[in-house]
Amino acid sequence: MAGGRRGLVAPQNTFLENIVRRSNVWTLSHRQTDTNFVLGNAQIVDWPIVYSNDGFCKLSGYHRAEVMQKSSTCSFMYGELTDKETGEKVQQTFENYEMNSFEILMYKKNRMPVWFFVKIAPIRNEQDKVVLFLCTFSDITAFKQPIEDDSVKGWGKFARLTRALTSSRGVLQQLAPTVHKGENVHKHSRLAEVLQLGSDILPQYKQETPKTPPHIILHYCAFKTTWDWVILILTFYTAIMVPYNVSFKTKQNNVTWLVVDSIVDVIFLVDIVLNFHTTFVGPAGEVISDPKLIRMNYVKTWFVIDLLSCLPYDVINAFENVDEGISSLFSSLKVVRLLRLGRVARKLDHYIEYGAAVLVLLVCVFGLAAHWLACIWYSIGDYEVIDENTNSVRMDSWLYILSESVGTPYRFNASGSGRWEGGPSKDSVYITSLYFTMTSLTSIGFGNIAPTTDGEKLFAVAMMMIGSLLYATIFGNVTTIFQQMYANTNRYHEMLNSVRDFLKLYQVPKGLSERVMDYIVSTWSMSRGIDTDKVLQICPKDMRADICVHLNRKVFKEHPAFRLASDGCLRALAMEFQTIHSAPGDLIYHAGESVDSLCFVVSGSLEVIQDDEVVAILGKGDVFGDVFWKEVTLAQACANVRALTYCDLHIIKREALQKVLEFYTAFSNHFSRNLLLTYNLRKRIVFRKISDVKREEEEMLKRNNEAPLNLPPDHPVRRLFQRFRQQREARLAAERASQGEPSDVEKGTIHLEQTKIHEVLASTSIIMVTESPATPTASSTLSSLSSKPSSRVMLHAPAIQNGNLVGCKSAEPAPKTKKGWGRFKESVVKAESWSSVSKAESMETLPDRTKSHNEMSLKKTDSCDSGITKSDLRLDNVGDARTPQDRSPVQSKGKLVVCPIPVQTMHASFLELKQELRGDIGSLNGRMAVVEAQLAEMLQLLKSKKASSSRKPSRSSSFFEMSRPASPDSDKDDSFSQS
Repeated sequence: MAGGRRGLVAPQNTFLENIVRRSNVWTLSHRQTDTNFVLGNAQIVDWPIVYSNDGFCKLSGYHRAEVMQKSSTCSFMYGELTDKETGEKVQQTFENYEMNSFEILMYKKNRMPVWFFVKIAPIRNEQDKVVLFLCTFSDITAFKQPIEDDSVKGWGKFARLTRALTSSRGVLQQLAPTVHKGENVHKHSRLAEVLQLGSDILPQYKQETPKTPPHIILHYCAFKTTWDWVILILTFYTAIMVPYNVSFKTKQNNVTWLVVDSIVDVIFLVDIVLNFHTTFVGPAGEVISDPKLIRMNYVKTWFVIDLLSCLPYDVINAFENVDEGISSLFSSLKVVRLLRLGRVARKLDHYIEYGAAVLVLLVCVFGLAAHWLACIWYSIGDYEVIDENTNSVRMDSWLYILSESVGTPYRFNASGSGRWEGGPSKDSVYITSLYFTMTSLTSIGFGNIAPTTDGEKLFAVAMMMIGSLLYATIFGNVTTIFQQMYANTNRYHEMLNSVRDFLKLYQVPKGLSERVMDYIVSTWSMSRGIDTDKVLQICPKDMRADICVHLNRKVFKEHPAFRLASDGCLRALAMEFQTIHSAPGDLIYHAGESVDSLCFVVSGSLEVIQDDEVVAILGKGDVFGDVFWKEVTLAQACANVRALTYCDLHIIKREALQKVLEFYTAFSNHFSRNLLLTYNLRKRIVFRKISDVKREEEEMLKRNNEAPLNLPPDHPVRRLFQRFRQQREARLAAERASQGEPSDVEKGTIHLEQTKIHEVLASTSIIMVTESPATPTASSTLSSLSSKPSSRVMLHAPAIQNGNLVGCKSAEPAPKTKKGWGRFKESVVKAESWSSVSKAESMETLPDRTKSHNEMSLKKTDSCDSGITKSDLRLDNVGDARTPQDRSPVQSKGKLVVCPIPVQTMHASFLELKQELRGDIGSLNGRMAVVEAQLAEMLQLLKSKKASSSRKPSRSSSFFEMSRPASPDSDKDDSFSQS
């Protein structure tokens, strides 16, 4: 399987694993019990802790869940004796993203003071941006406690000092360079030495493809693949030549073959050396690149076999003066080289998933078996062709028959060596032997070559048995072999093909496609294509529960919340647990989705991301999710949980956990108290980014340095808005004039009293308009005229010069709430005014409204802006500071004249109201009399007020009356009239 051969090679963020592994290496090399460190986020205010290892938790006494999200400065461990200056230096080191070390006194959870040697180092990502802080802690209390102690004297004092020095040897090695070299330039190298990271750089927090040391070769690289093919070919060469040389007793007198065999032996020796530096795939599918683990694995598996197969037997056997017995022994030892076929067995899993490769391999095995049997067949015939007892040739031997048929008979050399010589050539003998074994293995047997001696017959019987087995296995059951032995492989390829077709059909992006394929390959390598649920369904309930407990044993053993659980409770929980495998980059939870599972991290590491910031890093033994047993509602995830490496998670659903806890009440209480979530996805962490704080400070500084916007009076914008206002008011006045509407004060029209027109033309005038009750303002000038109190507001024009009327309105405080007729009268006046216009209009529009009466317009400098802001500020002074003394120029020169309010318009309004009321209450006969009586009283009051007001005005000067909503208090109106 390709995934199994290559291993899990997707890009991973192995920062946490590197820190833990290298810190453990340093711990073992310095004979310390543990290494203590925390990781803090460098992009969030107060640098909250996102990870703390078990050593720090054991040293400080805090649980990991209690330490998470606290400041990386460990200010929560400060106490009364903590040096404030050192604490400030630590704070400054974090602020400046520096690397530094300190000696500081802190307090454990039980408030016991401890001296720590703290080292701080920033961690950068691929953009060279500081994203994390690494803080390591070493206990140096033994060197800070005073040696002189009255309670311990003599040998007791010496024993305590010796024990402290022995237990803290690693701390001495850390402090030694600090005492002699306190410069900041050496702090980086000391911290790197502590974690075995090299003196140049710390590990970066980023995703990267798994790297190997310089002297380690990846088992799937191009060079190693080519080398494996060369070794495979040379292995088949050895499997062919070794039996041939041993059977035919060929002495390597030929220098060419001797050199070739020597080169092959050297190549196999080099292969042994390379195997000590080649990675391999571990049981969990991970690529093992640790040199120590590689050597141990190779020595335990194939080293001895490879070494025996590489001994130079041909070199020893090549010498002429070697005794024949010794030469035969070394020739026999060549058979040991057949152990090199183990290399082929090691490579079978690389190609066994391909049908054509398996078929070719089986054919090669069949041919190799025929070759070996041919060599054995020749050895038996060569041994029996010469009868040692009679020193004659056996006429029934197949070699004698062959020699006669080919014309090379055996002859006895009496004058020479005294032995039988001649016979067929070695090539002819080998081909004939191979021909016989192939016909026997395939059950054909032509009979032209047949065994005659007892030894040949026995071998022929054994060969026929082997041949039948090989033939039936290789050629007769190929389909069965594929169906039974490679069903998972076929299913694996079928799944891969389906996924590839799906990705191609829907044009899935390349990055996502690679993630999908890597996840499928990694999941298959972990499960080997075995459906766990299907296997568990085969087993009975009791056995299935035992298997589930075994599968989740890591969760039950590592977490204290399960310690007091009974066997029945553990079995019930184990039945509900599920195991999921996540690839790097997979999101376990998305922000906003429901948190319906409790997750236990068994292997790998994950990161919790909120607002694009890493708020926690989860590793082996951590728990995240929600406290279902304490909450009623289903929580929403406030952050994303993403896998950094290949992770194995054991999860249990919310409903399943609640069901078990409800049944086992005693365990439920213990579980609620002892299970601490490393990260609760329900709770949202409130933090401020350092970059946001800096940006706000820059914006505030920029805002303070900018000059306020102050437009001059003659600014084009001011003129444009003034022109728009004048055009709108002129258009409204023209519409009202064309419709013949009566004089309405709230709509901005000016009602001219017919009885006072001649007086207006003769002398100064008073314009009287109704003022909107929306924004009443108090006039200091009016309040000062206590001798003439009135509810009316007058605009006094001293004279008419060049046709320009100068005047300005003055506002009074809002009238108080009245009762009876006063309340009714006030509501009528407001209804009339608000129905006409929504806002009081500016006095700048008065000239446009009085053109029909031959009146000139007011000056802009003498007018007040009451249409927009309802204030008495000048238009020319908009934006200037306002003081209580700021008044209209007319008010500062002229004196307000208080005149009675005319009631003609009010009388007409009440008559209209009376008619409407009569029409509306026609069906209410019982109340009609009461309403008519009330209306009669109203008319009497209005007539009396009209009579009194007609006697009050002075004839010395003429006015234009400006009406406004009178106070609904009739008594006060009468008192003002009388005064």
